Amino acid sequence: MDPRRCRPEFVTAMIEDLRWLGISWSEGPDCGGPVGPYVQSERREWYFDAWRKLLELGAIYPCTCSRKDVMLAAGAPNDGDDEPVYPGTCRPRKEQARLCLRGTAEAAVPTWVEQPAGVNWRFRVPDREEICFTDLHLGPQRIVAGRDFGDFIVWRRDDVPAYQLAVVVDDAAMGITEVVRGADLLKSTARQILLFRALGLETPEYYHCGLVRDEKGVRLAKRHDALSIRKLRELRWTPEKVREHGG
Repeated sequence: MDPRRCRPEFVTAMIEDLRWLGISWSEGPDCGGPVGPYVQSERREWYFDAWRKLLELGAIYPCTCSRKDVMLAAGAPNDGDDEPVYPGTCRPRKEQARLCLRGTAEAAVPTWVEQPAGVNWRFRVPDREEICFTDLHLGPQRIVAGRDFGDFIVWRRDDVPAYQLAVVVDDAAMGITEVVRGADLLKSTARQILLFRALGLETPEYYHCGLVRDEKGVRLAKRHDALSIRKLRELRWTPEKVREHGG
């Protein structure tokens, strides 16, 4: 979804690397399918409809805090793999949650709620509620809203739908029944379950894989200078060798 980082040449390289690795698929941006488009930048209308529904429900609110503001805020811990817990700086009181849609006979709905651009929009999590689900790999999970994660962004100020909202809308629209991804996204699953619930959508099942780590136990990531599949190909690694080290 990030127009600054999503370029056609990057998509082409990613697809080539995955096919080289031995991964195949029956639907996607390179081969089409019945529930396209498969490129998120072409699915804005789906995301906008979801944003509007959340707004009408009073489930989201505008936030002017920057990432730096949240990082520097007192009481905003960060476990390293997840974003800091939002301290609630812009969070309205519960009785104000629907004010943005309450006009008067003389005044229409304020124009700033007609489009999401210009501010971040955060989903108001139910404080202290336990989000419980059974992971198909890791077993029963219990994540507490407001403690383990806070109000999260569903639409960015630069008018880009955030990851959490986009994947929920896509999974529902495409009939996804099982999501497989890394264990670093367990808290994201709790966030997404709340969005599925708020939007009245069916929640898929989840399987969270263990992360690939180096000899020191540090997860492989670009910020730690981990090598990409393309780089490993240049070093003459075989697909079998990559899969062996990733298992």
